[in-house]
Amino acid sequence: MLYIVYLDEFGHIGPYVSATDPRHKTHPAFGLAGFVLPAEKVRNFSTFFFQLKNNLLEFELKKSQTHPSRWEKKGSSLYTKKNVENYPGLRTATNRILNRIKVDGGFVIYVGIEKHVSPDESNAKGLYKQVMHELIKRVDEECQQQKCKFMIMFDQQDDMQSSGKNVGIRHEVVRGAAISMYGPDGCKTLIEPPVQAESHLYQTLQCADWLCGLVGRLERYNLEPHEFSAYKIFETYFGARLKQVSRRSSIRKKPVASAAPPAGEVV
Repeated sequence: MLYIVYLDEFGHIGPYVSATDPRHKTHPAFGLAGFVLPAEKVRNFSTFFFQLKNNLLEFELKKSQTHPSRWEKKGSSLYTKKNVENYPGLRTATNRILNRIKVDGGFVIYVGIEKHVSPDESNAKGLYKQVMHELIKRVDEECQQQKCKFMIMFDQQDDMQSSGKNVGIRHEVVRGAAISMYGPDGCKTLIEPPVQAESHLYQTLQCADWLCGLVGRLERYNLEPHEFSAYKIFETYFGARLKQVSRRSSIRKKPVASAAPPAGEVV
C-alpha cells in the first residue's frame, strides 16, 4: 500500500520570547501538521472536502467570485476563537473531516518543537530541517511497521528560489531529504523526496492547512495555558477527538531549567 502525506506549517518559524514581548510573541512553537491517506482514498476524500468546504463557506465563496476549485480559506483565518464559539457548523465540519480521515484508513500527524533559544541564536532553517526530519522518521517507522510506502506533498511558499544564495528554507529541506533517502541510515519507505505544490489547486493541501490552523491554536493553549486561556475552547471541542485520530504526534517541549540549590548547599 502507498500512503500520501499532506503537510503544512503551524506556529511560527521565527524566534519567540514571550506572549508580552514587543517583537517576538508570535507563537511558542513551530511544526508541521497534516494527514496521511491511502493513495486509493485520495480522490474520494478530495471530493468530500471540496463539497464540505463549499457548503460550509458558501457565502464567502460566492463573494470571492473565484471558481470553487481554486478558492481556498486559510486555516489560520478559519480557526479563530470567535468562529469556533459562534458557528456550530464549523465544529461539526471539523469532526466530519477527522472522522472521514479515520474511516478512510488514514490518520492525522503533527510534529513540532517548542522554541527556547534566544533571538540572536535562532536558526529558522535548522529548526525547519529538524521538524521535517523528525516527521519523516516517524512516518517511516509507521510504514515499516505496516510494510508499506509513502510520499509527501506540502504547500509551496514564496521563499522558494531556483538557485544562488537565496535558496529558500523549503528547498533546502527537500534537498536534505533527497540526500538522506540514500544514506546508510536513510528513510527506507519514502519513495520520493517531498513534493511541493500550490495549495489552491489541491483540496488535500487545503485540508492540511485547516488542520494546521487547528493544531496551531490548540498547541498554543497547551504550551501556555495561562497566557492563552481564551484558547481553551479548542481543547474543549477538538482536543480529545484529534488525539483519537492522530498517530506518532507530539510537540517536543523546551528543556526545564534546573532549580537553584538552597543557599549554602555545595553543588
